[in-house]
Amino acid sequence: MFSKILIANRGEIACRVAETARKLGIKTVAVYSEADAHAKHVAACDEAVLIGPAPAKESYLLGDKIIAVALATGAQAIHPGYGFLSENAGFAEACAKAGLVFIGPPASAIHAMGSKSAAKALMEKANVPLVPGYHGDNQEADFLQKEADRISYPVLLKASAGGGGKGMRIVEKSEDFKAALASCKREAINSFGDDKVLVERYLTRPRHIEIQVFADSRGECVYLFERDCSVQRRHQKVLEEAPAPGMSEERRRAMGDAAVAAAKAVGYVGAGTVEFIADYSNGEDGSFYFMEMNTRLQVEHPVTEMITGLDLVEWQLRVAAGENLPLRQEQLQLNGHAIEARIYAENPEKGFLPAIGTLRYLHTPPAVHFRVDSHVQTPAAVRIDSGVREGDAISPFYDPMIAKLIVWGKDRDAALANMAAALAQYRIVGLATNIGFLQRLVAGQAFSTADLDTGLIERNHDALFPTLQPASTATLALATSLLLAQEAGDAGDARDPWAQTSGWRMNGSLLRVLRFADEAGDAGEYRIGVEYRGDQTWILHRDGAQHGLCFERQGDTDLRVTLDDNIVAGNVVRDGDIFHVFHQGRHAVLTWDDPLAHAGHVESEGGRLTAPMPGKIVAVLVEKGHGVTKGAPLLIMEAMKMEHTIAAPADGVIDELLYAVGDQVTEGAQLLAFTPG
Repeated sequence: MFSKILIANRGEIACRVAETARKLGIKTVAVYSEADAHAKHVAACDEAVLIGPAPAKESYLLGDKIIAVALATGAQAIHPGYGFLSENAGFAEACAKAGLVFIGPPASAIHAMGSKSAAKALMEKANVPLVPGYHGDNQEADFLQKEADRISYPVLLKASAGGGGKGMRIVEKSEDFKAALASCKREAINSFGDDKVLVERYLTRPRHIEIQVFADSRGECVYLFERDCSVQRRHQKVLEEAPAPGMSEERRRAMGDAAVAAAKAVGYVGAGTVEFIADYSNGEDGSFYFMEMNTRLQVEHPVTEMITGLDLVEWQLRVAAGENLPLRQEQLQLNGHAIEARIYAENPEKGFLPAIGTLRYLHTPPAVHFRVDSHVQTPAAVRIDSGVREGDAISPFYDPMIAKLIVWGKDRDAALANMAAALAQYRIVGLATNIGFLQRLVAGQAFSTADLDTGLIERNHDALFPTLQPASTATLALATSLLLAQEAGDAGDARDPWAQTSGWRMNGSLLRVLRFADEAGDAGEYRIGVEYRGDQTWILHRDGAQHGLCFERQGDTDLRVTLDDNIVAGNVVRDGDIFHVFHQGRHAVLTWDDPLAHAGHVESEGGRLTAPMPGKIVAVLVEKGHGVTKGAPLLIMEAMKMEHTIAAPADGVIDELLYAVGDQVTEGAQLLAFTPG
């Protein structure tokens, strides 16, 4: 076994590899870009070396530099993770020339499977089922159109060197073929430097089912069952599960045998995934066809680990070190059901556009780390693979994945319940995420009943992207309660009546108006009245209705609110004037219209500047007749135990000062007369 390896990757997969290496007593070397100097994967390894600026082509894709670091640090092998250099045959060859073990398949296998058309020719010889189509070298437009006409429409044009959904076009009829072909070739040459395409029959309701294979250097190869990865957006996976729903033992064995045949056809060694497309359209029975082979560990490998009790990274390390496969095919057992959800920094409502920003608050469901005993682990109900921590940034340079959330259950229903509960506990503040979308997806009828195909999201668009609903009274009560609790906590000496912020009045009550807004359009603007009644009890007024309100704060973000006779538990995270309310699995974002926040920017109307809240004048910074410029400080008032500067809203002249230092002023009182211009 190796004593030291270099991990040529970043993020969650680098952390994942480091975890298994540590368990096996293997030292690890991390490489990092300038953007990742304080990243989690750097801290997870025994040593780390800077390799370049933030862009991947100037750091993580510099194979020669990474090999030099491995040699300089005494590493014996390089684990490429996935992405970056993991399927780069030239890098695998360079590792071998440098005397380093590439923890992956031979370069020849990567070459063989790197071209979709060449791979399909190999698979045809190995009797692996193929989708009807043309995978040859003739790329003349007229010829390809005749092949498409022969196959029958719809057809799928696919870049031979492609991946990730790039260079793919669906063509519905013959007259649209040439325009789609030209577009596909342009995208292929820009993305992969190769405009060769293949043409296949397009299955209208396909399922994407893949088989995990593992081979050692002695020619032994096994399959570790299947994963269903049908739920996709823009040809990229969103949810993965194992085993595939509705898979019969006969079909599982047939697909497994075909995957092993595919791996043996290219002399495969290590972890790989053979991807199939299964036809369930128009009454088809699930006949399957080879799509491609990924010559690396897959992003979704944890669901296979959860149902087999195996550590696939450990298997990679052992096989790369020359050991036999730890288990034979007949020793492999399938146990329970696992689902993986990819949590991304992205905005599903805006076409899944990636989001960047800082994880200002991060709360995850409790996770149980797997325990290994003689190659077999006890499955955990919840597992989180992540490469970020609270306070880390999601940058524009790399994939916006925040984490992989993986759950296990004794059957699919139990796994679904565990996933729903875990997503409800996943709370992130600081950037947009797809957590709410994932909750709707998992709970939706199509996924929960396993009505799966690669068009599931598009088919169920209206259910998955519902109209935003106005905030509930419970949500508004939670936000209001945190605001009141924070103000009470900032009140200073509890014995000083002038320091109190409760709203107590000797001969009456104070009705304070709070204004919140959210993303729900015109209905998303709320005026909430809060009336103090004594002993930390309040009356909350909304839309003419009154509700008794009291609350108990349980930590920084946890609240227990009594609203009339109902107890409401939730979490509220305040980020400036934005209140993130997590309640009953939903995440509402409310912006508080703080009147004091506008104090320094209030526009003069008729030459008047007014007090945004009751308070005391503590400084007057100008005199009558003074000319001032826009933004110049005019006076300072104290309210809610904080000082706020009133600034000039425009260039102008001070006509009259109406209050002096020490004067108390009421909300809305005119503070001075001001002439703009």
